[in-house]
Amino acid sequence: MAFFTCIVASQRNGTLYTGSTEDIILRTAQHRDKLFKGFSAKYGCATLVWFEMHASRHAAFVRERQIKKWNRVWKLELIERSNPGWRDLFDDLI
Repeated sequence: MAFFTCIVASQRNGTLYTGSTEDIILRTAQHRDKLFKGFSAKYGCATLVWFEMHASRHAAFVRERQIKKWNRVWKLELIERSNPGWRDLFDDLI
């Protein structure tokens, strides 16, 4: 089983939300549909712009916490390295 750390955004260079999950398709769909009232729903973070796979839930969670401590510029650079066009990667998953 794979686990994921991901970043969803409101728009290019917009508000960012970092999280981890075991089902990236379901979790991204939940962000898109605003099924959970919280930060991502409030700020419109629904576009999957970055993710990476991990072997364990713990590793994904540790990576999430690491990225959440980063400054914004580092997060933007992480996204830009693998997704310079800020495409919605959700379409690639389904």
